[in-house]
Amino acid sequence: MKKISVLIPTFNEEANVIPLASAIKNVFETRLPSYDYEIVFIDNYSQDSTRMKLQGLCASDKKIKAIFNARNFGHIKSPFYGLTQTNGDCSILMCADFQDPVDMIVDFINGWEEGFKIVIGIKNKSKESKLMYLLRSYYYNTIKKISEVEQIEHFTGFGLYDKAFVDVLRNLDDPMPYMRGIVAELGFERKEIKYQQPKRRAGKTKNNWYTLYDIGMIGITSYSKVVMRLATIFGFFLSGISFITAVIYLIFKLLYWDRFPAGTAPILIGVFLLGSLQLFFIGFLGEYILNINSRVMKRPLVIEEKRINFE
Repeated sequence: MKKISVLIPTFNEEANVIPLASAIKNVFETRLPSYDYEIVFIDNYSQDSTRMKLQGLCASDKKIKAIFNARNFGHIKSPFYGLTQTNGDCSILMCADFQDPVDMIVDFINGWEEGFKIVIGIKNKSKESKLMYLLRSYYYNTIKKISEVEQIEHFTGFGLYDKAFVDVLRNLDDPMPYMRGIVAELGFERKEIKYQQPKRRAGKTKNNWYTLYDIGMIGITSYSKVVMRLATIFGFFLSGISFITAVIYLIFKLLYWDRFPAGTAPILIGVFLLGSLQLFFIGFLGEYILNINSRVMKRPLVIEEKRINFE
């Protein structure tokens, strides 16, 4: 009997963990009775009653397992680490807020049985904020154009991964894993299933502008050299313009000494323009350095406080 692992990262999801575990169990018992399964929660140091409820779930059902992180290790590291701790023939990664439809587990497994080692969900519609969906679309289009590796649009990590690919993840030794890029760059042939993302069932989203900016920058700095190449090109181009402008000003000043006041406006405009461009590209350079620094230090992805129901 094949075993399916379902991994669910949590952080302050006290209103969702029990209904989600029940919904997943119902899918396997009614629609997938020929498969064994395990439900693995990895909790990223929740401050509400999430951990207490996970302990209750684990006590009532040995198929439900839990990993409690010693602190919050971020929304990038924790899910990736959790995937490497599953032991099914394939693993399904999904969020705890019901925005990843539980019923798609069946579609993922059917795609897996067709021979695909990776089956992922692609949001073609969403009931979230239209502004956020639009901004995400712009981001995906941008990174797709500047990246050296094919990027998957509107993919959050929700999907099924064969044990062979999970083994690849275990051997990566990447302290800052960008799951979306890894699937595109190192993954096997995949099947994509489109779906409409529903609204969060309960609780508040843990994403904010900073976390979205963080994951966006990791994607750009991990898979694109274009931004820093643009800095070089802009620097060369603007240097040429500045030199030509300086020569023209000098010639006009020598020819029309009394009638050609240079003024301070052109100088100020040039200083502010060059200064703002320098700050912009220095900021991007800092993002690249931060990315390199995180990888060089090679700190562990997660430190566990304890785990429950793992043999």
